[in-house]
Amino acid sequence: MVFSSLIFLFRFIPIFFLIYFIVPEKFKNLVLFIGSLVFYASGEPRYAVLVLLSILVNYVIARLMCGFEKGTAARKGMLAIALSYDVGMLLIFKYAVFIISNIKAAFGLDIAVPTISLPLGISFYTFQIMSYVIDAYRGNCECEKSILNLGTYLLMFPQLIAGPIVVYEKVAESLKKRDITIEHVENGLKTFTLGLGAKVIFANTLGNIWNATDEMGYANISTGFAWLGILAYSLQLYFDFSGYSLMAIGLGEMLGFSFPKNFDNPYIARSATEFWRRWHITLTSWFREYLYIPLGGNRKGTVRTYINMFIIWAITGFWHGAGWNFIAWGMYYFVFLAIERLFLKKILDRSHVLSRIYTLVVVMSGWVLFAASSLTKAGIYLSRMFTWHKGTEFVEYLQTYWYILIPAMIFSTPLLTKYYATHKKQIQVLVFLVAVFWLSVGLLVDSVYNPFLYFRF
Repeated sequence: MVFSSLIFLFRFIPIFFLIYFIVPEKFKNLVLFIGSLVFYASGEPRYAVLVLLSILVNYVIARLMCGFEKGTAARKGMLAIALSYDVGMLLIFKYAVFIISNIKAAFGLDIAVPTISLPLGISFYTFQIMSYVIDAYRGNCECEKSILNLGTYLLMFPQLIAGPIVVYEKVAESLKKRDITIEHVENGLKTFTLGLGAKVIFANTLGNIWNATDEMGYANISTGFAWLGILAYSLQLYFDFSGYSLMAIGLGEMLGFSFPKNFDNPYIARSATEFWRRWHITLTSWFREYLYIPLGGNRKGTVRTYINMFIIWAITGFWHGAGWNFIAWGMYYFVFLAIERLFLKKILDRSHVLSRIYTLVVVMSGWVLFAASSLTKAGIYLSRMFTWHKGTEFVEYLQTYWYILIPAMIFSTPLLTKYYATHKKQIQVLVFLVAVFWLSVGLLVDSVYNPFLYFRF
C-alpha cells in the first residue's frame, strides 16, 4: 500500500483515523501499532516478521544493555550484539545477492546465487532502530520499558517505508503523551495534500520523459534529449521523494507527532556540499551523528578528515543500492565534496549564478549514475550528454510536456514554500489544495504508473 493510492486515501485513512481519534489516549499507541502493521503487511506480508523481530531483538538487548554502567565492557558488548544483528539483517536481505554474485564472478566459483527480494523500508527502519540503541547506549535517551512504545516508534506507518528517518529521542515524549488538536489535523491534511500533488501531478507525469530515454535506448538518443531526460528525472526524483516526505510529515502531525523536515529546496544550492545539506536531510544528519563524528569527523587532522569523508560516501552510495553504480555515485560525490573542501567552495561562493549552474550540472550528471541500471549504461548516457549527437526528438517531448516542466522547475524553488507559509490560512490556498487533491485523485484513477522511486532503496 502506498500513500498515493485510492485504497489508502479512501479506505485505510478514513477507517484508521476514525478509530484512532475516538479511542482513549492510552490505546492510541496500540491502534497505531496495529494499523501500521496492517499497512506494512498489505504490501510485504511475509517480511512483516522482520520488522517485528527487529523490535523484539533490539528491545531485549537494549533493556539488558541499560542494566550495565556506562563505559563497561558488558554495556559495549550488548551494543555490539544489537548492531551486529541490525547490520546483519541488512546485509542478508539487501546485499547478499550482490556480494555472492561478485565473489562468483571474480573467482569463477560454481556457487548458487540466492534469490532474495528486498523487504520494503529495511534500510530506513534499520537506521531508525540503530539510532535508538546507540542513543540508549550513550545515555541520550532513556531505555524504553514499553515494547509497545518502541514498536510504535519503529512501525509507525507514515515514515516506516521511506522516511524521513526519525531518531527515537525526538519522539520519545510524544510516544508517551501527545496532544492532537483540530489545528494539528488541519495543518497535517494540508501538508499531506501538498505532498500528494507533488507526487501524483509532478513526479508521475515527469516520469514519462525519463522512461522514454530507456525505451529508445540510451545509445540512440540525441544530446538534447539526454539533457531533457535527466532534467525530467531530477525533478521526478525530487517531487517523488519530497512529496512522500511531506505526506509522512502531514500524517505524523495528524497523529500528534512532529517529524523533521527532509528537503529544503536542494536545487537552488550553490555547491554539492550545500546540496547535501538540503537533500534527504535526515539521512545526512544520521550519517553525521552516528558515523562521521564517531570516526573523528574533522577533528583529527586533514588526512583523517578525507578518510572519514571517503568512508561516509562509500557507505552512502552502498546504502542506496546493492550495485556498482551506487558505489560509483557515492565516490562521485566524495570527489566533488573533497575538491570543494580543498579550494573550490571559496571560488563558488563568489558567484550566485555560476555556482548554481555548476551545482545543477554536477547533481544532474550524478543522477545518471543513480538512475541507470549499470555502470555501462550510465557511461553511455553520460557520453550522449557530453558529446554532440544530433536529433530532434526532444522537441516533441518539450511540446508535449512543457506544461508540467515549467511549473515543476518553479515549484522546486522556494517561491511556493514562502507563499504557502504566509498565506496557508487564506481561502485561495484552501481552494488550491482542494483542487490539488481532486486532480491527484483523478490522475490516480486513470494512471497505471505510480511508483515511489525510493522504495527500492
